[in-house]
Amino acid sequence: MKLRDKVAIVTGGGSGIGAAACYAFAREGARVAVVNRSPAKAEAVSRAIESEGGRAIAIAADVSVSADARRLVEATAADLGVPDIVFNNAGISPSGRITDISEAEWDECLNIDLKSVFLIARSAIPLMIAAGGGVILNTAGTFGIRAAKNKAAYSAAKAGVINLTRSIALDYARDNIRCNVICPGYVDTPLNEGFPPAARDAFLDQYQPLSGLIGAADVAEMAVYLASDEAKMITGGVFVLDGGQQAGLYA
Repeated sequence: MKLRDKVAIVTGGGSGIGAAACYAFAREGARVAVVNRSPAKAEAVSRAIESEGGRAIAIAADVSVSADARRLVEATAADLGVPDIVFNNAGISPSGRITDISEAEWDECLNIDLKSVFLIARSAIPLMIAAGGGVILNTAGTFGIRAAKNKAAYSAAKAGVINLTRSIALDYARDNIRCNVICPGYVDTPLNEGFPPAARDAFLDQYQPLSGLIGAADVAEMAVYLASDEAKMITGGVFVLDGGQQAGLYA
């Protein structure tokens, strides 16, 4: 078990990539704090893990709020132990050009997708340092590497996540804290359920060299590896999981 006796926090843990990561971490021996804005979703994943013999707790929180970010870290430490792993995965993916979205919509995206990483890392890092180290993983996306039309706020936020990851990696390496970012391409999750199947298939046929759908479990397995001691010398890395999209230029 790659994560035996570790404590992991997963934000956005109630569905999609986050839920897949919660299950994968638990199967590898970690005690998991399932964090989600929806209490019901967090509870469902937590109960499913415990029904399989794992250990999990559900925490309802808005990760973009400083008090909630601090509370979820403290609650995890009090119930499961000091977090060894933090997977900042919660996010939204709004569409719109900057002239089409409101200031409130811009702020919501930047707060949930980028500011939350800062808030939770800021609360977790002192505990990790005192415990001898830890791992922080962040979810960005290929739009953080190359922008896409009609995704101004999302592209900006995810680009910020990539460089914030590098900053954390540089600043806390000597404290034995590693930080890496995962950049998935199109993943078949509830976040993308509004994408009509025919349009999705046409998009993938044109822009994704490898055939097939990337699943949430594929991303979760990458997260397990990066959180484990097998990746002990990897930090500040940008890990792309996109079926080959970034290998060439696309519109």
